[in-house]
Amino acid sequence: MAPNNDHDTQVTVENMNPCVKKMEYAVRGPLVIRASALELELKQGVKKPFSNVIKANIGDAHAMGNKPITFIRQVMAIITHPPLLETDAFPEDAKSRARDILAGCRGGSVGSYSDSPGIEIIRRHVASYIKERDGGIESDWKQIMLCAGASEGIRGIMKLMTNPGGENTKRPGVMIPIPQYPLYSASLAEYNMEQVGYYLDEARNWALDPKELERSIKEAKKKCDVRAIVIINPGNPTGQVLTRENIEAVIKFAHKENLFVFADEVYQHNVYAEGSKFHSFKKVMMEMGAPYSEMEVASFMSCSKGYMGECGIRGGYAEVVNMDVGVMAMLQKSISAKLCPTVLGQACMDLVVNPPTPGEPSYESWLAQKDGTLASLARRAKLVADTLNSIEGFTCNTVQGAMYAFPKIDIPPKAIAAAQEAGQAPDVFYAFNLLESTGICVIPGSGFGQLPNTYHFRTTILPQEAMIQDMLGRIKEFHLKFLKTYS
Repeated sequence: MAPNNDHDTQVTVENMNPCVKKMEYAVRGPLVIRASALELELKQGVKKPFSNVIKANIGDAHAMGNKPITFIRQVMAIITHPPLLETDAFPEDAKSRARDILAGCRGGSVGSYSDSPGIEIIRRHVASYIKERDGGIESDWKQIMLCAGASEGIRGIMKLMTNPGGENTKRPGVMIPIPQYPLYSASLAEYNMEQVGYYLDEARNWALDPKELERSIKEAKKKCDVRAIVIINPGNPTGQVLTRENIEAVIKFAHKENLFVFADEVYQHNVYAEGSKFHSFKKVMMEMGAPYSEMEVASFMSCSKGYMGECGIRGGYAEVVNMDVGVMAMLQKSISAKLCPTVLGQACMDLVVNPPTPGEPSYESWLAQKDGTLASLARRAKLVADTLNSIEGFTCNTVQGAMYAFPKIDIPPKAIAAAQEAGQAPDVFYAFNLLESTGICVIPGSGFGQLPNTYHFRTTILPQEAMIQDMLGRIKEFHLKFLKTYS
């Protein structure tokens, strides 16, 4: 409804919160809006040089045809309609998980509010999962916060570090990898915090260089108070898996600089490359012993990634270790203002950390679906990197993990000039041309950050295997024409 012109509008673009205006979220930006418009045009019968739009812009597994895990959906069906417990339609282990979840809900219904940090039995299951994952290192369920996707947990803890201060007070800063997932740059902009970028080393498969951390923080200290460091492992958008040595170096650096550590580990199930292995920050930190084991760290997990891909259900957790008791109380107060995370999201997270076990009726089928999904993703990861590397002007590192490739592309000087004339960054110009010519929506590297005068894009590896081959064929054909046009 349009505003009434008889009186002035109270909130205008000019007087609204400038931090909200400043924030950008590349994976849902103008390219995606245009991709949706193209889908609509195709439905209306408008002729295009392609028959369908492939949205490779976001890690949305089910939207790309990846199938839900049967066991997860069986339990979710039962908890939303408990009379199903009385039928023979579901295996006993699915019913057992459903009974436990419903017993933790007030009134035995997922329609009731839970405690603000989440349902106790699910928090206990998360702690047990972490303990088993980390080889027996203890996890305290009281330090687990369930959240509506990992993003909510990350933003909730980051918000604790905002500090308006006085006129002469330095703004708080957070170190984030470049390239990075735009959640971080967007949240820092919204909270009026300083983004302190540190470059990952593309020549070493996006490894993390301690010397670059030193350079970055030295520069940043001139203008802000650096309070935390973000590590994304496995990497988004870069697909690397950090070695244990790399993680130890980061921990030593963070300890020396007294930084709070944000360990974004939502892709911990997504490790594909031979020789690569996921190491949790908490495990490495604890095994290093004092003083490192006393550091403040928050690690994050989600049901949106992995083999599950349940993005829309919005489930996740944060484990917050060694936080000051008073600050932890303030964090709990802050999250209580949102009442509670979605209970269905909490339940989905429970099924990730408490899956069927050997001997239970659903175990074999669950394991086959899980392993099948991850094996298919591993094949797609290799196919994408190998194919892109076969195209003139493309360089793509091995996709060791996560769900994305981040290839570097050579853009000819004439194309760069054309982009400037169009008022676009060269990689944005390339991505829009790719979309209009092929129907493929990728996100330009400038949305994630990249070294000056280098150009990249992020594509997911999520399209099904037949579709991904079609997508790569379209990219190759487009790129060769693009080079010819602007050579």
